Amino acid sequence: VQLAESGGSSVQAGGSLKLSCTGSKFSAISSCMAWFRRAPGNERETVAVIDSDGSTNYADSVKGRFTSSKDSTSNLYLEMNDLKPKESAMYYCAGDRWRCTLINGSPSMVYVGYTAWGQGTQVTVSS
Repeated sequence: VQLAESGGSSVQAGGSLKLSCTGSKFSAISSCMAWFRRAPGNERETVAVIDSDGSTNYADSVKGRFTSSKDSTSNLYLEMNDLKPKESAMYYCAGDRWRCTLINGSPSMVYVGYTAWGQGTQVTVSS
């Protein structure tokens, strides 16, 4: 199973982008899905996680600016507002065919063992 991201682009600081993630033979609507990012020289970071029931969890650095959602056609989205230059990175989506692991009642931000991954889409934020 493979996932495919799209929507990455170059924007100026303060701008917005909406990333999409689709998967063949993979139903995002019934799965635990996540967005990660990795900038050159940095470790991979979990940005957002969304469970099959729509519950979400976000990295502290993006709370209030990023929103992850799913639609009825199994697409996953990440809407990003007020982007900052330090958020320039390759953004990846990932998923499992089951519900998210919960920590304190919220989808885990530390779980990285997803079975399906995309190739990534580049987001570049200029100052």
